[in-house]
Amino acid sequence: MPASSAQVEIKGMQMIRSELIQKIADENPHLFQRDVDRIVSTIFDEITEAMANGNRVELRGFGAFSVKRRDPRIGRNPRTGEAVEVEEKHVPFFKTGKLLRDRLNGN
Repeated sequence: MPASSAQVEIKGMQMIRSELIQKIADENPHLFQRDVDRIVSTIFDEITEAMANGNRVELRGFGAFSVKRRDPRIGRNPRTGEAVEVEEKHVPFFKTGKLLRDRLNGN
């Protein structure tokens, strides 16, 4: 996913990566924006790299990122109805942590 299209959901509004970086920089005036950008990029890169290697990444209180394997199967072309083979694939999966779930539900 390109950096410019990365979105984060915060307080009911969508936030793109640059807005996240700006918000963190605004709340931490002792940090330069370029350093905040490097920190955010490093975090995303490390999560991506760990998942690419098949590892699980857990952020306590927030949630866990993992990779799930989807078996090969026979699917259907929606236009023609023709049967097509769908190859095995690996897809990202996110499971929310208890603290995040409780906060979303007003607990």
